[in-house]
Amino acid sequence: MTSSALVPSAIAADPGAERTAEAARNTAETRIRVRVNLDGTGQSRLGTGIGFFDHMLEQIARHGLIDMDVDCDGDLHIDGHHTVEDVGITLGQAFARAMGDKKGIRRYGHAYVPLDEALSRVVVDFSGRPGLHLNIPFTAASIGGFDTQLTYEFFQGFVNHAQVTLHIDNLKGINAHHQCESVFKAFARALRAALERDPRMAGTIPSTKGAL
Repeated sequence: MTSSALVPSAIAADPGAERTAEAARNTAETRIRVRVNLDGTGQSRLGTGIGFFDHMLEQIARHGLIDMDVDCDGDLHIDGHHTVEDVGITLGQAFARAMGDKKGIRRYGHAYVPLDEALSRVVVDFSGRPGLHLNIPFTAASIGGFDTQLTYEFFQGFVNHAQVTLHIDNLKGINAHHQCESVFKAFARALRAALERDPRMAGTIPSTKGAL
């Protein structure tokens, strides 16, 4: 039996208020609680039980200037699949709640990030329409116990529940650690750009439809 709950956001009527939210997911496979502050300073408290995955989540927080708490108790005795996918789902839910109606955000963000020989590009649109296009030709099947296939599962879970369009391309890379880390850093920088408040768009939803 699966249950998922969102804790009401702390967003106030003040357009300058911090955008914060919590989300929880409790299933037979994982028990997760996530808290985000989209207007933070990059602080994080992470506990997924997968060290390299925690390291990647830390990149999102630090380089996206997003305060993030992630606590996950997952069935790691099986493998990391449920943990990584469900954290993506729950993080996406928290983002969706924290964004509210999306008034005043820039909506689009992109970033190129190098890490030594690796180079990645990420483009995001807070469109209200989930879509993931990911191309990472990993040179190794695992990194520190993290199955590289699960990178896709994390981003798919996030995209579906944050309701974003996301394009991820690792353009160059030999070392799988560098490939993955450059992707997560580029994702963080793209998020930061897209979520930034645009003073020229204050109180306006960035869409001709009037809704996102």
